[in-house]
Amino acid sequence: MKPIVQISLDLTNIEEALETAAMAMRAGVDWLEAGTPLILAEGLHGVRKLREAFPDTPIVADLKTMDGGYLEAEMMAKAGATHVVVMARAHEETIKCVVQAGKDHGVKVMGDNLGCPDMVAGAKFLEDLGCDFIVHHIGYDERRGIAAKGKRMPSPLDQLREVVNAVSIPVQAVGGLSLEQAISTPTYGAPLVVLGAPLTIDADAFKTADGNLEASLKKICDAVHAHGDVGISK
Repeated sequence: MKPIVQISLDLTNIEEALETAAMAMRAGVDWLEAGTPLILAEGLHGVRKLREAFPDTPIVADLKTMDGGYLEAEMMAKAGATHVVVMARAHEETIKCVVQAGKDHGVKVMGDNLGCPDMVAGAKFLEDLGCDFIVHHIGYDERRGIAAKGKRMPSPLDQLREVVNAVSIPVQAVGGLSLEQAISTPTYGAPLVVLGAPLTIDADAFKTADGNLEASLKKICDAVHAHGDVGISK
């Protein structure tokens, strides 16, 4: 499949999210993500506003669903989301419910392996239960907690090839990647490239050192799209 650039709108008000989304779309971003902070702050209203503003753009609702799977996925689908996220650490029945809601309401399900003792097995578990995509994810708190102990901060690149080789569905890598690392993920066989606050100079805002975020995003999108088709392992 062709590489896809997804921007995570990890913002806390819809006005700023809409402005950032418009800029990202001009720069060549393919998918918009209603990040968890935006969903917590704005809920279904935020997703609806994104859908109104961008009627033809895929929208990922990063719900991180752990329970009540069918209802959460259904609500976001009706609000305009095209993709929803369920956690591998949720109960198997919850994952099945999200997958069923996806089938019933025409949305794709992204399974997130954050926190799995075995990240590769977690990804395979999600695929076996019917998820359409894998989010290979090293969490913010995990990375910083380990680094605070003086140990090497873990990266999703550590096991990305193993995850890609274990599943037959598209994979994206998330969690503290540098700009160069994010752009490189298609070379690992992971075609979905996520851009968010960890790629900027300020962990709480979308900024770049030169202040020209749109130009920087365009360069990123051009570099990712230049990879050409990324083969899925199986």
